[in-house]
Amino acid sequence: MQTVITEVAKQLPLSQGESRRIFHGRGHCFSGFEHLVIDWFPPVAVARLYKEVEPDWIDHLSDALKQFEIIKGLVIQQRSRGRDAKQDLAWGEVPEQMNTMELGLFYQVKPQRNQNSGLFLDMREGRRWVMHNAGGKRVLNLFSYTCAFSVAALAGGAERVVNVDMSRGAINTGKENHSLNGLSGERVKFLAYDLFRSWKRVRQYGPYDLIVIDPPSFQPGSFVAEKDYRKVIRRLNELAEKGAQVLACHNDPKNGTEFLKQLMLEECPDFQFIERLQNPDDFPESELEKGLKVLLYTRER
Repeated sequence: MQTVITEVAKQLPLSQGESRRIFHGRGHCFSGFEHLVIDWFPPVAVARLYKEVEPDWIDHLSDALKQFEIIKGLVIQQRSRGRDAKQDLAWGEVPEQMNTMELGLFYQVKPQRNQNSGLFLDMREGRRWVMHNAGGKRVLNLFSYTCAFSVAALAGGAERVVNVDMSRGAINTGKENHSLNGLSGERVKFLAYDLFRSWKRVRQYGPYDLIVIDPPSFQPGSFVAEKDYRKVIRRLNELAEKGAQVLACHNDPKNGTEFLKQLMLEECPDFQFIERLQNPDDFPESELEKGLKVLLYTRER
């Protein structure tokens, strides 16, 4: 466990009281710990295991993290293939729901939830970019989940933001996130729609100056990248203003940047690739193409 202890000791001070990943084994930079990630929602840590391990291994992990006095509670979630995720409160006090901070903004998270806590920490640099570039723009946030991109855009001075997600529960959490930051009002809309059946409704609030596409990696019945991402990109021609910017995101290790670049080239040839945004430094990857991809495009004027 010394590998884990050393990395956590390095990452915790860098968080400066904000949410952060404090151990990222899934990036294959820590041999023997590829199945482990630990997220930090001060003062609570959430450890996720992606393969089955012996109870003694979990006990060693729990004891290793207990030595950090700043961590007041630990949840351990087991998400190995072939069975449903389950989570246990290892020690300390962990609320069902709490607020956490990122880039000076507040978000509601549920650290004991058996799937995602409510905020994808690997997208921090994407939200930072949006906060710094959304000023005065009409923003469309597709697959908005709990609307963190929207909060960042409005905090950065966006004219308005339209959020679209088929999960009404996620949209409702998104509304709470806006209220936490004093950003509710006419500048933001929340559409709990199935995107693929609602293009007309989405289009009526456009055209847009900035479009964020951040779909799930793989969610049968909702979104499968190989067949559904093209359907979204194809619609950019009718949604995007001339000169508009697009952040196209993808987090499936099977598909690298060329997957998105080829789709954009085939469906939206007048959109120019600008750059791939850097991922947060708390998400090290031994193979960059297997990590999160966030590609920036601009439509020709």
